[in-house]
Amino acid sequence: MRRSRSEKQDPRPRRLPLRKSLLARLLAVSALVAVCSVAATAWLAAQTTTGAIKREQGRDLAKDAQIYRELLGHAATSPQWDGVEGKVATLAAAHDRRIVLVNRRTQLVIADSSTAKKPPPLPETSSALIDPLNTDAALVEATEQTTTGAGTKTGKGSIDPRAVGPFQLPRKEREALRGLAEKVTACLRRLSVTAEPMTTPSGRSYVRIAGLQPERYQQWCSLDRLAQPTTTEKKAVAALNKLSDDCLRQAKRPPLPLWLSHGSEGEPRILIGDGKGPIEPTIFPVEQPMPGPAEKTRVPRIEITDAKLIPHKVDSVVENCVETARRGQLGSHVAATALLYISDPDGSPTAPGFDLSPDDSARIAGAAALVLALTVGASVLAATRLVRPLRALTSAAQLMKDGEATAPVPVRSDNEIGRLAAAFNDMAAHRTRLETQRREMVGDVAHELRTPLSTIRGWLEGAQDGVADLDPAFVSSLLEEAVQLQHIIDDLQDLAQAEAGELRLSPAPVRIGELLAQVATAHAPRAETAGVRLAVTAPDGLPDLTADPVRLRQAVGNLVSNAVRHTPHGGTVTLRAGTAGNRLTVEVEDTGSGIPAEDLPYVFDRFWRADKSRNRRTGGSGLGLAIVRKLAEAHGGTATARSTPGEGSVFTLELPVAGREGAAGPGR
Repeated sequence: MRRSRSEKQDPRPRRLPLRKSLLARLLAVSALVAVCSVAATAWLAAQTTTGAIKREQGRDLAKDAQIYRELLGHAATSPQWDGVEGKVATLAAAHDRRIVLVNRRTQLVIADSSTAKKPPPLPETSSALIDPLNTDAALVEATEQTTTGAGTKTGKGSIDPRAVGPFQLPRKEREALRGLAEKVTACLRRLSVTAEPMTTPSGRSYVRIAGLQPERYQQWCSLDRLAQPTTTEKKAVAALNKLSDDCLRQAKRPPLPLWLSHGSEGEPRILIGDGKGPIEPTIFPVEQPMPGPAEKTRVPRIEITDAKLIPHKVDSVVENCVETARRGQLGSHVAATALLYISDPDGSPTAPGFDLSPDDSARIAGAAALVLALTVGASVLAATRLVRPLRALTSAAQLMKDGEATAPVPVRSDNEIGRLAAAFNDMAAHRTRLETQRREMVGDVAHELRTPLSTIRGWLEGAQDGVADLDPAFVSSLLEEAVQLQHIIDDLQDLAQAEAGELRLSPAPVRIGELLAQVATAHAPRAETAGVRLAVTAPDGLPDLTADPVRLRQAVGNLVSNAVRHTPHGGTVTLRAGTAGNRLTVEVEDTGSGIPAEDLPYVFDRFWRADKSRNRRTGGSGLGLAIVRKLAEAHGGTATARSTPGEGSVFTLELPVAGREGAAGPGR
């Protein structure tokens, strides 16, 4: 039942919810991409900037630490700041800095590298405090260690190892220890031990031994003698012990003896005794042969003594008293504590930190918002251009669904959307053509059925009324009309079965030459009546087919019948067989009127007719060639046509020689 206009759906597409809209999704994705891009760019820029600033600060810190260490060395080895002006000027020129030393107690300038008549003001805070008895650990670690030790650790900080004070050895003791160190080194080298004589800031010589455990060599070559305190060191330790005892008495603690020792790197070690008696080294007489082949190195067996002093654990009061005593002993031998100011030559502080001001933050936020707005705007423009043809396609599809005519969707570009629109237009044109053919087919079939039925009815009514006699001519006419009806019905049934895949085939060996001869014989009377000559060309040696002979004769017969119908009097229809590769070809060629090029693609479509009139001679039901194509496909082959208007047409069947597996079975 046809719907009224009011009952039809609105051809305009229903608006989708925002969450399902392609436009909204594209905008969301674009906004997300923009946000992620801006965030990633900002993060990368911040990380890069931070890293660059940190590297610059590290270089500035290294320079400042070098300046600090140089001036700290001057303070540790001199009781006054005399002569430091030249060193300050040299360091300032080498590192492109302004260096100022200020006495911490008096706040008087000791040295200033600026040569201006009116030097720039000093920074608000000092860069470091130069105190050899309490060094800055961060600045000390930032410089390369050029001495044999990093300094003595105390509760307040490190004592610079160059601050030796009364432990500085006189020339005679230095030369004696140096000579002993060289002899020990030569002895160790003869024993294949890598050794090198070294000197500490106090002038004491020691031997550096390569290896992970240099202590194991301490008893070789009288190496232990090199670690014994000299007369100067004993006096210094005695003075240090007196200062420590005074501190302990004030803290109401008994005095404790101190002992000076030296490590494997020559660094001094102040050991604290247990207070139970005088400290005396414990002697362990050991006889041990020196390593090395006797035949190559003549080293006598010697007696090795190991002097050991194991200090007991002390509390913080004792440790603080010893540290205080050390600082008090060294205080008169080092320069006064000074404040160090390091800045750029123009007076601005060095190694500035990274501080993002509110204006900078606002600029960054504005740039990010601008990028986001541009991205969203471009996305809106692109998405709108993308969605517009999709909406046109949706409207056209809705009209097609309602059975109404629709204009072709405009194709504006050769991209995915444009190709989709072109494919939709082709589909719509094909559907319109099929619909037209269907309507024409209904009229054609009705006409074909009405004519024989009307004839049969008229003759039967005449016989019933006694007007017509039931003679042989009357019966023959009725039979001819019934056969015509049966032919049309059979064609419709065959086409329906073929399209539904239910066409049944009975395969059997087929000789194509014999089959063509049979078809020609069957159509000879009709061709003779039309004045058309039939010819068969089938060379010997053609392979046999495995096919349904009845269906194959039906296909070839339809082609012959179609050719005879469109060939004028005196023309020729030729049935020809041959091979093309592993396929066998059957051609039906006529010398008829031919088919126009624009109609040739549609000759195998259902219900298509070149002659739109319902002339019984030239026009059938439009099903014959469609049945030919379906029968060829059922056998695994193809059906094609070529034609030259005014000269004739050639219809070709190509069939596989061995048949298609399953194609000739009881059902496709």
